Formats: sequence, C-alpha cells, structure tokens
Amino acid sequence: MWTGFCGVSKNLHNLPPGPSVWFALRNLWSLKELSVLQMLLKLREQFGDVFSLKIGSQLVVVLCGHKMVEAALVDQTEDFESRPNLPIVKKTNNSYGISFSKGERWKQIRRFALTTLRSFGMGKRSIEGRIQEEIGFLVEEFRKTQGSPFDPRVLLRCSVSNIICSMIFGERFQYDDREFRALIHLIEENIRQINSIWLQLYNFFPGVMKFLPVANSFFENYEEQKRCVSRMVQKHKDTLDPALPRDYIDAFLIKMQEDSGNLNTEFHQKNLVVSVLDLLFAGTETVTSTLRYSFLILLKYPHIVERIQDEIDQVVGQNRAVSMQDRSEMPYTDAVIHELQRFIDVNPLGLPRSTTQDTEFAGYVIPEGSIVFPMLHSVLNDPIQFKAPETFDPGHFLDESGAFQKPDAFIPFSAGKRSCLGEGLARTELFLYFTTILQNFVLTSPVPVEEIDFTPEYIGFGKAPRPHRLCFTPR
Repeated sequence: MWTGFCGVSKNLHNLPPGPSVWFALRNLWSLKELSVLQMLLKLREQFGDVFSLKIGSQLVVVLCGHKMVEAALVDQTEDFESRPNLPIVKKTNNSYGISFSKGERWKQIRRFALTTLRSFGMGKRSIEGRIQEEIGFLVEEFRKTQGSPFDPRVLLRCSVSNIICSMIFGERFQYDDREFRALIHLIEENIRQINSIWLQLYNFFPGVMKFLPVANSFFENYEEQKRCVSRMVQKHKDTLDPALPRDYIDAFLIKMQEDSGNLNTEFHQKNLVVSVLDLLFAGTETVTSTLRYSFLILLKYPHIVERIQDEIDQVVGQNRAVSMQDRSEMPYTDAVIHELQRFIDVNPLGLPRSTTQDTEFAGYVIPEGSIVFPMLHSVLNDPIQFKAPETFDPGHFLDESGAFQKPDAFIPFSAGKRSCLGEGLARTELFLYFTTILQNFVLTSPVPVEEIDFTPEYIGFGKAPRPHRLCFTPR
C-alpha cells in the first residue's frame, strides 16, 4: 500500500492498493523478459481489479474486468477521458493530433475528423466498394505467388493502409511505391521500438534516458514520418481547390484558411500533420495485425476453416464479391471473426487514459493526472462474460440456436468517448478481407503446424504475431 506519496494530489488517503516503489521498479526492469501485460496480470492476482503502482514520480492505476472498465470508461467517461502527459508524447507530437491530444483540442480535431471522414465514405455504403476494389488488388498479388510460401505482412499492411489513405490523401498507392512503403516502414519500426525497456523507462525517467541512442533513433524516426506527411501536405496546398475538397488533407487546409484570423484556432499545420499520422496508424495496424494473426491461428483449426468456406459458398458462391449484406446470413463466419478479435486481443492494455480531476472510483480516490490503463485483455477474457476465455471457441458468439450474439464485454476498440473513431470502418474491413481471402484461397503452412510459434510479440501498447510464411493456394 502506498505511504508517504506526495506531489500528485492532496487526496492521498485512499489510493488503490499496490506494490512498493522498489517492487514496481524491479518489475519494470524485468520487461526485458516479461511483457507489460504479464507483469500487470501478476499484480492483479495480488491486489485485485483496481490497483496502483508508482514509477518515478507518476502514479499508474490499472482497471481490470468488465465491471470496472465499463464503470470508468462509460459510467464515468468524463473523469477518465483525458490522456497522460507522457514524455514520449511530448517529445514526438507535443499532444497535437487526435490520439494523445486532450481537452478542447481533442474535441475539435476528433469531431472534425469524424465529420470529414464520413463525408469521404467512412460509415457509408460507398466505402464498401472501395474496400472491395482494394481487396481485389490484394487477391491478385496473392495469386501471383502460385501457392508458394511467403510472409503476407507487407502486402496486407499496404492493402489495408490504402483504405484510409484513399480518404486522407485522396488516392491509393501501388504496393511497390517507394514513398508509401518508406512511410509504412517508418511507422512499423517505431511500433517495434516503443516496446523496448529503454523507451518504457523514458516515460518515467526522461532526464536520464534521453541520452540513450535507442531513444534518439525513435524520435528521429518520428520526425521523418512528419516530414513525409508534410511533403504530401505541400502537394495538396499547391493544387488545392477550396470548392472541390478531395480528401481529409484538403478539408483540413480549407478549415485552416477559414480560421486564419483566429489566433486560438486548433486548425494549423502541426495538428494537420500529427492527425494524419494518427489516422494512418489507427487505420492500418489494428486490422493488419488482426488479419495476420487470424490466418495463423486458423491453421490450427482446419475444421473451422472448412465450415467457414462452406458458409461462404452457400451464401455468396464463387462468382461475386462478398458484401456487408451477406454478414447477417453468415452467423458462423461472423462469430469466428469476433472470436478471433477477442482471442487475439491485439490491444490488451488499451491506450492509457488520464483522470481529469480527483476522482472517486470503486471506493478509492484516483488523483487528477494519474495514468490509467483500462486493461481490455481482462474484459475480453472475463470468465463471467465468456465461458472459457482461454479457449478459442466461436461458440462465445453464438446462441443455442446458432444465431450470432455479441456479449457486452466485447470491446476490442475500447469504450466511451475515447473509443476508436474508426471502429465501424475496421469492422467492415475485417469482415470483407477475411471472407474474401477465404473465398478465394486455401491456407496452408510450409512447416508443420506444431512447429509454428503462436506466441505473440508485445509491441508498444499492443501485440502482433511473429513473422511467418503462409501458402495461399487458389481454391
């Protein structure tokens, strides 16, 4: 239990329980061998569903289980809607953009992004055709492999990214486009780097850790990402027609012109560049990692794949593209996709929140400015909501009659006001990519399934499958 903790808030008499400062530091160091998730799950066993730990000068509070996470993110959403002042965030984007902005800036940029992306198709039937077209390009690339083993990571990432790129940049890119591949590679590299123990420590001891080469590499990488986007923004400025906005960047530039006389406007170059990077990352990584991991996992369950393909053949056949209208007629396939998302658990910790004020929660006081992790893993694996959470079972999303059902604890995109703004787009992409690929290909592994390492890599706040090769043989 915390004692003598000062410097955060005057209301410290009833903090959530937690380990000693030395215990927290020792376990943070162990992240070289142990993921953040594994460390926090061990602490949950000892301290319960709401616990805290102090690292450096910062109080971190972890919320576990469907009941606690929903109570915070939905019932007390305004108390938990902010983002923490992480040194890495300050150094890279200075809390501009969408993902790590807060207060009035976050509200204005998020509202603008939602409205603008919807005007360019997100959440509408028009985006479905764009996704189907992009999947068609991907299927052709897969066919070119002629069933030979290859790592689908790059092709999947480029294809999925092209959906959000069409709304941000007004165009899709060829998979071998040099500038496009460079930007995607930079983002991927920084995701990998942020999981290192050194960058984790930077958030709590920036004064010391800033001298380490790995930190400098991470920050230089992000600066190059911003330069890439800035070049694209300049191209848009050179060809902008305010009467005919082509995409998100054009719409933002027009808003900048309209607000040019407002000294307090949030619509300026910095928010434009960082919000583009936020949208590009969010619109690429979750779906890509989920698809990659899904195909790997399904190698273990050929009987499930056979049943999915039977359902696809019965409802869609082989002569037309899968559409979202088909989903209601494919309850088993829909259940498998949801179970894959639950089981894969691609964002186990949830993005960190921060309390906007001293907050009473679950009988404790959480001081203003505390870092809060709503552990989505504990929700997606809640034994009250899912009968066998450790087991991959599509039955978690089917009722007794075989109809699709979705438990309340299914929140892979988080919940409340800070939930993923592209959730609807991501769900559409997952269904169309997943079903179209299985409609067209038989998936096999070049090595025996028992030799495949299914253990995930923990990357930043999320996780992804380890690199692997698959064979996509035309059906």
